[in-house]
Amino acid sequence: MKKLTREDLSRAAVEEALTFKSTSELPSLNEVIGQERAVRALEFGLELLAPGYNVFVGGLPGTGKNTIVTNLVQKFAEARPVPPDWILVFNFRDEYHPRVFKLPPGEGTKFSKQMKRLITSLSTDLPKVFKGELYAKRKKEITAEFDTGREEIIAAVNVEAAEHNIQLTLSQAGFQTIPLKDGQPMSEEVFANLSKKEQADINEHISLIQDHLREALRDMTELEEERETAVEQLQEKIAKDTVEHRIGRLLENYAGNHGLLKYVDDVRNDIAEHVQAFVGMDGAQTDEEGATPQQVQKALMQRYKVNLLVDNSSQKGAPLVIDSNPSYYNVFGRIGKKAIMGGWYSDFTMITAGALLQANGGFLILDIQSVLQNAHVWEPLKRALKDKSLQIEDVNEQFGFSSTTSLKPEAIPLDINVILLGRSDYFQYLQEVDDAFNKTFKVRADFDYEVTRNAQNEQLLCQFIARVCREGGLPHFTPQAATKIIQYSSRLAGDKSKLSLQFGTLVGLITEAAYWAKKEHRRYVQPNDVGKAQSEKHFRGSLYEEKVWESIESETTMIDVSGERVGQINGLAVYSMGDNSFGKPSRITATTYMGTPGIIAVETQAKLSGKTYDKGNLIINGFLGQTFAQNFPLSLTITLTFEQSYGGIDGDSASSTEIYVILSALSGFPVKQGMAVTGSVNQWGEIQAIGGVNEKIEGFFHLCELRGLTGDQGVIIPAANVDHLMLMPNVQDAVEAGKFNIWSVSTISEGIELLTGVKAGNLNKHGNYPVHTVFGEAQNKLKKYFLKGQSFLK
Repeated sequence: MKKLTREDLSRAAVEEALTFKSTSELPSLNEVIGQERAVRALEFGLELLAPGYNVFVGGLPGTGKNTIVTNLVQKFAEARPVPPDWILVFNFRDEYHPRVFKLPPGEGTKFSKQMKRLITSLSTDLPKVFKGELYAKRKKEITAEFDTGREEIIAAVNVEAAEHNIQLTLSQAGFQTIPLKDGQPMSEEVFANLSKKEQADINEHISLIQDHLREALRDMTELEEERETAVEQLQEKIAKDTVEHRIGRLLENYAGNHGLLKYVDDVRNDIAEHVQAFVGMDGAQTDEEGATPQQVQKALMQRYKVNLLVDNSSQKGAPLVIDSNPSYYNVFGRIGKKAIMGGWYSDFTMITAGALLQANGGFLILDIQSVLQNAHVWEPLKRALKDKSLQIEDVNEQFGFSSTTSLKPEAIPLDINVILLGRSDYFQYLQEVDDAFNKTFKVRADFDYEVTRNAQNEQLLCQFIARVCREGGLPHFTPQAATKIIQYSSRLAGDKSKLSLQFGTLVGLITEAAYWAKKEHRRYVQPNDVGKAQSEKHFRGSLYEEKVWESIESETTMIDVSGERVGQINGLAVYSMGDNSFGKPSRITATTYMGTPGIIAVETQAKLSGKTYDKGNLIINGFLGQTFAQNFPLSLTITLTFEQSYGGIDGDSASSTEIYVILSALSGFPVKQGMAVTGSVNQWGEIQAIGGVNEKIEGFFHLCELRGLTGDQGVIIPAANVDHLMLMPNVQDAVEAGKFNIWSVSTISEGIELLTGVKAGNLNKHGNYPVHTVFGEAQNKLKKYFLKGQSFLK
């Protein structure tokens, strides 16, 4: 047992780290503090660039891992070459499967502009060509040639008809055959007066001429089709020649890209094939869906656009993309749609790239929690990384939610390194439930939440303060104010030999302390400003804590801090509301009586306890059995409860406290109510470390301060927790002045002697404890219970 002094309750900063007048003299932190393991793992994953060597970065929030990872990945990205551009174009053979091409960085924009200029110039030049004399002359020659053939066909039929005294007359109903007599059309009356043989001969001649006329009309139709074909061939040739003149330079620029050259050739052929619609000729007809020539022309122009999916023209090094909202479409890309006349329309120009494609050739940083929360992202992401291929598709069609056929562009090869950020428990979870996870993310980089406290790391923390002040335009800190930040960092770490790496919390305190310094028009941040920032932050989040203390101060919640009482003790717990934690004393009572051996924990029976608390009670059973039941069995029931506790309870930090109150109830020795206790215990009675030791001590100190400090009050803590003490200055002052006490103990025996002022007692060779000791009196009561139980059995 040790009574602690002020030196045990905190730790000052190392003087060698504070050899400055203000942090303005220090350089800004430009290195990583205490994360050698994580940095080496991350560098390994970024340098290896092998399949499956993507990186999972784990660690607590607020440790600076996002910033560190981003900065480190950015350095790697800058050293790598700029990846290619990616363009999407119309597929003239299958419009539902647009084609994808990669081009050197900057060439995608260049090609897109060249194609736009080409189509713009052609839309101006082609109409001029087809309004020119050359086209009109050639078309007129073709028309004249076929008109001559048409006339010859009609003339041949006319000659034959004349030989049989038949006249051909063209009317709105078509060709009519009229018999002649003496060179004049025969009337119906004259025809009726003819003999039947004459009438039969005329009808036979008319039938023959009509047959020949039908043949002539078929020949004329074929001739007309040939004429139209000849005109179309003329138009296509002129269009191709015009396009050829315009695309010569384009073909030269991309002579090495056979796929792109084939696309340009397809464009030329398509323009030639649809030249009437392209130039808006009168001959252009409505399409099968009833679109007007103008709509057909607009749709045709859309086919020749270039969709620049990824433009790396201004990129320096490889891309680094951070997607803070990794939805399916944000990660994999989107096939856009728009509503037209009650339906949905889409084309290749409405397809957009997602983060995977934007980061292709570089690095993509994602938050694993956000990835798992967004539907349909995790499995496609693993598949894309495994296949090293990206397929942009409609998620609704992919999962059968849509019955309409959507576009499906060609798959795009992926060369990318994905870095996932998240808590370490996500890594463990995915390892357990996802067999493919370890194959896809083979590198684990764990960020620590604390670092050893020494002069070097304290100096680095001061440089961190300097960096925050410079980047935020804040007043710099004096050495004394920086010391307060260092001490706060140790308190966050819960260990005076450690510094916390929860930089987010530290930045908050630095920023708020600077605010209070500026409010007082101070040039530098002083220790009082840091204290003010801490107290104001505590005040903003302490409404619930204030209500708790009001209840205790008004004795609505009953807790004693003076006097003695059998079977009653003050335990300590930590309550957390957001980022505000505080210690709260709780009254624990115990009663003992004959009955079935064991502990009745009221919280357990009421289903208010957690598994760790229940485990602690089983350990208490083990301790009591090991200590007192070597010569006779235990025949008592023990009832334990946290008085006026109506919520859930968990943890084993009160297990030593419960043993103390049980020993008091068994021995009859009262417990000093001016003391509070915390500490876990094992079956051998050894006191073990617990969490929240600073908050627990400060909580009981606050209560004693409210009731009045007597000098006899204090807290008993595990000896293993002494290194974790970073108490507030007011508690340190009270201990130094002898108004408050903190003791450390290693065993139950040491603790019970402090609480009762009575020796615990040592077991003699006969297996008994001395009388007038805590263990001795407890053993006597247990023996009486046993003997009375035996007499009842008789």
